[in-house]
Amino acid sequence: MQIAKLAFLVRDYDAAIDWFSRCLGFELAEDTDMGGGKRWVVVQPPGAQGVALVLAKAVGEQQATIGRQAGGRVFLFAQTDDFDRDHARMTGEGVVFRESPRNEPYGKVAVFEDLYGNPWDLIEPAR
Repeated sequence: MQIAKLAFLVRDYDAAIDWFSRCLGFELAEDTDMGGGKRWVVVQPPGAQGVALVLAKAVGEQQATIGRQAGGRVFLFAQTDDFDRDHARMTGEGVVFRESPRNEPYGKVAVFEDLYGNPWDLIEPAR
């Protein structure tokens, strides 16, 4: 057994697809109309063999948790093999980094915000 997908609450499918594609370089893996305004939308890093995100349009009380899906804590980690390259590309796309890159025993890391303000780590593991 493995974790295959994580639900990620969004306000708008198309805006989220654009952000993940443009800012993180993710690919649109699936976009299926489910009727009634619902879609099954999956984005993932290119060639991903691991976890993908299901972009889930928030309804009702779910809307209050957009941008605070983990109570303000980092809960998603974007792992890279070239921190400097991806940091520069993301910064160029307007991604907000909450801090300057730092070196930790586990790797080079910086916290950034997604389009709703959820904090993520961009991390290049130590070798």
